[in-house]
Amino acid sequence: MKVTRNTPNQLILSDTPWFIGISLVFFILGFAAGGLFVASEGGMHIFAGLVFALGGGGLGFGAFCAFVQRVQVILDRNKDSIVIRRQSVFGYSAVEHQLSNLSHAELESTISRSKNSSSTLYRPVLILDRGMSAGPHPIVEAFSSGRGSRKMVEAVNDWLPARKVDSASQSA
Repeated sequence: MKVTRNTPNQLILSDTPWFIGISLVFFILGFAAGGLFVASEGGMHIFAGLVFALGGGGLGFGAFCAFVQRVQVILDRNKDSIVIRRQSVFGYSAVEHQLSNLSHAELESTISRSKNSSSTLYRPVLILDRGMSAGPHPIVEAFSSGRGSRKMVEAVNDWLPARKVDSASQSA
């Protein structure tokens, strides 16, 4: 996720997962081409090639549907609004809140455990302290490692009026 506009009246954060999307398209095309190549040999290879093409391509398409989602967050002082837009293969949604209800942004964390290790994953969350939608509102649905989430929290808190907020991690 990155800051695409930062003016005194508007802050826009957006995430378009180009790398994951393009990688999955190549994955789908690779399985489809490989399967069709095997199927073109004829005989019993037709069935095996079609299973390879449809199975691998189908798994790639399923991953594309699950993981490729465009997210845009618009904080607008003039309209006193926060708009969180999401677009995926399944459609488009937009949720709107009043900017005046936004207290701050913070990091939400979770711990990912494997057999021999564990790591902490984060996601940026907008905290609304008033109104019908009071409570935490995740900007993105997935938790991730790296500094991207922290940068988004810092960008929102720096953009908000002089109310400086501690954006320390909160456990989920």
